[in-house]
Amino acid sequence: MSPRREPLLPYALAWFVLMLLLGLSIFSAYQPIGIFHPIVNFGIAATQAAIIFIVFMRLRGRPSLKWVFAAAGFFWLSFLYGLGIIDYATRSGFPAH
Repeated sequence: MSPRREPLLPYALAWFVLMLLLGLSIFSAYQPIGIFHPIVNFGIAATQAAIIFIVFMRLRGRPSLKWVFAAAGFFWLSFLYGLGIIDYATRSGFPAH
């Protein structure tokens, strides 16, 4: 019995979009967009993570137990980011200029 071959187009398309988003991230690093800089870069990173989860971790299709664990990972990551933001926001001299 031969192994099942998957089409390469979704992987190539995902790689191309990830490279475009990488270029956009590098481009935004040198743009003076002020306070929106972290928001833009977190949005780009979230889009890249979603593409990786859906395409490479094979989360597309109907919901299953994999979706529960992926959602738990996102929840935990957002919890940790929230704790980091709270720590940074409660330091004296925030925002640092």
